[in-house]
Amino acid sequence: MLRVDQAGEFGATRIYAGQLAVMGARHPAARMIARMAAQEERHRARFDAMIAERHVRPTALTPLWDVAGFALGAATALIGPEAAMACTAAIETEIDRHYGAQIDRLGDTDPELGGVIAEFRAEEVEHRDAAIAAGAEQAPVYPLLSAAIRLGCRVAIGLSERI
Repeated sequence: MLRVDQAGEFGATRIYAGQLAVMGARHPAARMIARMAAQEERHRARFDAMIAERHVRPTALTPLWDVAGFALGAATALIGPEAAMACTAAIETEIDRHYGAQIDRLGDTDPELGGVIAEFRAEEVEHRDAAIAAGAEQAPVYPLLSAAIRLGCRVAIGLSERI
């Protein structure tokens, strides 16, 4: 669980970095993206610490998630701010589902990890809701864009759990 969660939070920081690189700090959406990016960085740092404490091997796919995350962020920002928000909404929808399944699997077996995941899940849901409020559903070909990003997210989760 730690391996995939740390990988996901790292990927999220790279997506937001790509979006901010394209949009720049002065874009109206940049403040919201920067705030979400800071939360993702805090999540990543917490999972980094837990990986070290528990001697868990990080995913070997980190270099791929570095490039892929930045590219996804940049590409969606190039389409427009609504597409950038659609990216966030799609990913956070999958992360909400993923974290919920992890919490169910953990039950009472690891209260520390379960608490961290529950806390971060609530913040990811806030990101999704903020992205929808900021116009995610107005993105060009939103249903197709959202479905493609959600599928990619599920694939990334599956790969990071194993590799």
